[in-house]
Amino acid sequence: MVWEKLLDQYGKLIDKRLDEFFSKLVEEKRTYHPFIGDLYSEVAKYVLRKGKRLASCSTLLTYKGYAGEVGDQILDICVGVELFRHSILIHDDLVDQDELRRGDKTFHKLFSKAYDDRFSEGAAIFIGNAMYALGLQTIRGANFPQEKTSKVLQLFENDYRGVNESQVLDLLFEFKSPDVEEWRTMASRRAAVLFKTTILTGAILGGAPEQDIHLLEEAAAHIGYAFDIQDDIIDTFASEEQYGRPPGGDLRHGKKPLYVVQTMKLAGEKELEALKGIVGKESLTREELEAAREVIRKSGALGAAKDESRRHAKAAKELIARTSLSDETKEFLSSFITYVEQSLDWYK
Repeated sequence: MVWEKLLDQYGKLIDKRLDEFFSKLVEEKRTYHPFIGDLYSEVAKYVLRKGKRLASCSTLLTYKGYAGEVGDQILDICVGVELFRHSILIHDDLVDQDELRRGDKTFHKLFSKAYDDRFSEGAAIFIGNAMYALGLQTIRGANFPQEKTSKVLQLFENDYRGVNESQVLDLLFEFKSPDVEEWRTMASRRAAVLFKTTILTGAILGGAPEQDIHLLEEAAAHIGYAFDIQDDIIDTFASEEQYGRPPGGDLRHGKKPLYVVQTMKLAGEKELEALKGIVGKESLTREELEAAREVIRKSGALGAAKDESRRHAKAAKELIARTSLSDETKEFLSSFITYVEQSLDWYK
């Protein structure tokens, strides 16, 4: 697909810039303390693990879609975007007690063997905070006009707060059952905010007209909702081969993705009791996971969640088509959204 080819093409440029950034940072931090240098060396390995670079490529390609070129300044911004994104991932993995990220240990597990869990988890908290600050510093130092830089920094600051607030609600929903509107409130500051931050950063710095900023802000929210719903479906309905790790993590943690919220509304009393006995069970067996899947399917909640994701995807594509972005960037965003839509059919 077009979006994958562009991610591969521009992701290599971003990886090269990240490698250069971390090489300088590690040496600088070693002069402060050798261990802090080693710590940032682990951060570099963590960030540079094989990944799609969807966040930073969204920034870069939106910028290119208006400015018409890619230079060192926007690559520095992309470094800031990746630091921002990974600061959130480090904390998210810690809270969820996940042990794998892109085929290797999550950051809060890296130092457990050499020291202990408390040290490793504490280091993850502190380095996640430091990465957010480094991300803002990198953006500030990218030498874009002050007015544009200020708008972007305000965007990052507001959206970082929003993501953290949504994460608290996500935790809260492990202890209560939200209704659909509550779930949407939480999701409005999760992936929706991350897509807004990355896309609008490129648009602002690239000189997008004000009308396009509004169109892209709305489109990004729809992309975020579509992606969020799809991502949650993958967590429960993908096979281990498709997912790269054991499925069912959200159910084990007692999380309430949209399809669970909708099941609570649509399922019969007997099925609902069966599902409640499974959600939040840490020692979830394959048989119990399949039983939960069957309740969700039969209630119609899986189909309803997929339909909502598709509605958001359709709205996002219509909004993007109305912008003055270059054809390349429109195709990048639209083909990614189409992938999200089509992939919903893979998980049944």
